[in-house]
Amino acid sequence: MDNLLKKYNYSPDKVAIDHGLEMIASNIDNVMSPDVLKHCLSMLDLTSLKTDDTPAGIRRLVEKVNGFRTEFPDYPLPASVCVYPNFASVVKEARASGDVHVTVVSACFPSSQSFREVKLRECELAVLGGADEVDIVLSLSSFLSGDYDAASDEIKAVRETIDKAAAASGRKVTLKVILETGLLLKHELIAMASFLAMEAGADFIKTSTGKVSVNATPAAAYVMCQCISEYYKATGRKVGFKPAGGISTSLDAVCYYSIVSTILGRDWLDKSLFRFGVSRLANTMLSDIEQRTVNYY
Repeated sequence: MDNLLKKYNYSPDKVAIDHGLEMIASNIDNVMSPDVLKHCLSMLDLTSLKTDDTPAGIRRLVEKVNGFRTEFPDYPLPASVCVYPNFASVVKEARASGDVHVTVVSACFPSSQSFREVKLRECELAVLGGADEVDIVLSLSSFLSGDYDAASDEIKAVRETIDKAAAASGRKVTLKVILETGLLLKHELIAMASFLAMEAGADFIKTSTGKVSVNATPAAAYVMCQCISEYYKATGRKVGFKPAGGISTSLDAVCYYSIVSTILGRDWLDKSLFRFGVSRLANTMLSDIEQRTVNYY
């Protein structure tokens, strides 16, 4: 593990990270504004990952997105609608604008505990069904056992599979790798997982599934963004960042927005490189901007 951290000349400094987060927290009131919240709305992966999701329910959510500009003409659409892979075709067929991407969680989300062949086939079917973006979970079974090659090889295999499936229809697909940082109990592990995923072909690294007890945290986000920065310096390739899980208030959103802005700069404050995985946050931010209760989604 140390070899990968040495390769990118990165060692998490807990004191410096805590100080950086304190500085961000002290300035957050100056960052919070309707314009920033609207900007955050444009970077949402509007998510429905319920056991009782149905095609009709997902279609209703997409129809809400389709009609959003009618009720809120001065607001941006979300970046994508994120669903289970069997609903990719539902979102694709129901969406009114290709600017709203079809995002799926796949590869046996959220545990990633299955045969590699099953994971790859699920990702392939999702892309064939219309997925523009595929979110998978790092194989913690391999990673936490110290088998980093196996964890990396699985991401590479997913990358190859979705690229091949997308190429058949002349498309490109975005790959996001979820690190499940709440189960990586040291900053060094989060950093190692970040570099491993980026080297294996991830277009984004993502904090969490939202399905464990500890999900996105500012500290994990800080480490991940520092790793993205070091990776960019070394390779020239920009990798995106997606916090997800437990992000429910405008303050949460602006905190992560500030972390990205501080460490990665304004280039990353765009949906091509920054996303939020959310289910409740959209209505909360709309309510805060409008200064009234909004339950649109």
